[in-house]
Amino acid sequence: MTSQPLEFALTEPVVNATPQPLRTETEAARINFSLARSVLLAALLIGPLAFGAVEAWSWSCLILASLLALLFWAVGCVRMGSIRLVWSPLYLPLGMFLLLAIYQYFGHSTLAPSETRECLLKLAADALVFFLVLQLAETTPNRQWRGFGLGVCVYALGMALFAVLQFFSSRDEVYWSVKLPPGNVVFGPYVSHNHYAGLMEMLIPISAGFVFSLGKTPGLRRLLAVAVVVPVAAFLLSGSRGGMISLTVEAIILAIVLWRQGSGHRCSAVVGILVVALLAFLWMDPGAVSKRLETVFRPSHWSTGADFKSRLAVSLDSLGILHDHVWLGTGLGSFETVYSRYQSFPSDLDWDHAHDDYAEALAETGLIGGILIVAAAALFLAGAFRNARRSESAAEWIQVGAAIGCCGLLFHSFMDFNFHIPANAMWFAACAALAQSRR
Repeated sequence: MTSQPLEFALTEPVVNATPQPLRTETEAARINFSLARSVLLAALLIGPLAFGAVEAWSWSCLILASLLALLFWAVGCVRMGSIRLVWSPLYLPLGMFLLLAIYQYFGHSTLAPSETRECLLKLAADALVFFLVLQLAETTPNRQWRGFGLGVCVYALGMALFAVLQFFSSRDEVYWSVKLPPGNVVFGPYVSHNHYAGLMEMLIPISAGFVFSLGKTPGLRRLLAVAVVVPVAAFLLSGSRGGMISLTVEAIILAIVLWRQGSGHRCSAVVGILVVALLAFLWMDPGAVSKRLETVFRPSHWSTGADFKSRLAVSLDSLGILHDHVWLGTGLGSFETVYSRYQSFPSDLDWDHAHDDYAEALAETGLIGGILIVAAAALFLAGAFRNARRSESAAEWIQVGAAIGCCGLLFHSFMDFNFHIPANAMWFAACAALAQSRR
């Protein structure tokens, strides 16, 4: 759902001049655009390795990287002599949501000003990443799309192998050196296995999409299928129940896409990959992880499990916050500050998040924020799969994978707070832009 790019000349207009076609990139502009892509890619790859960029120094680096990429893009536009903007309907709800957060902070309607300021900076950086990826994706040559797909495959495989190795050698420490308080389920570079799952929900579909694009090179396709099997097996080993449900949703969406394409051999490949990954997981699993995942299929656990009951109670309590702050909410990032006043059950835990991004967003931004989120999701879904019927090139398959990854994380957000993990939020912004880009 993107229109033709809009171009604005950076030189003096000529009166009565005849219309000119869109300008092509000069070599100098192309170099700057490539630098912008490289900076964004580096931020996306390094962010998850820094514990998901949850520390102030790491998410600040992500913000600086997005600003540096903006600088390179702007210089490229100047050297090309024009600014070419790709429009997306998502700019409207995203811009209005940013304005809402700005009003909360500068209008002093937030109950946690410093937290709102922090969330506003992160949100602005993610919006900037979405904008830049959308601008840069349109002019990215097919060779670089293939390089990106291969890079994601290698990155996901490396992340999975590291996570498995750490799981069996140092389960309570990150990087075999950073010990965390009891109660954290470490997996890979993430403090929480659920947030590792959130990242892989976006990487796995992109990897699978790239593998599907290698139709004319079956040998390489079979080799790179390992880069899908191993991450799926490691994903299951993480023990994230919300992640497993979301991955199942992604598999169903992919099956629908392939069915609409009439691609039976690719459906068979998906089934084969999932079966091999499941067997690999069962072979690696010491026993406790599969028992944890089994609880998803036992409805009795949903009503008796302490973890499920407490998360449901927090989500319902969030509606109480909404009741008292209907239109504007309590301010972005204010949940931890406000929640204790509305907590309806005894607990020794400090609830810094609702473990339901949508309930937390309603509490913090009110009905206005909720309406904007629903509008953005609807606009995204309306335009995300427009290339699904004719996917042939690496770019088109990566777009399909990015769209599926976004759907998985959107679903997982009913059960966790992945959008509050800066590295995951930046990956989502990039994937959403890739899915919306015009190819």
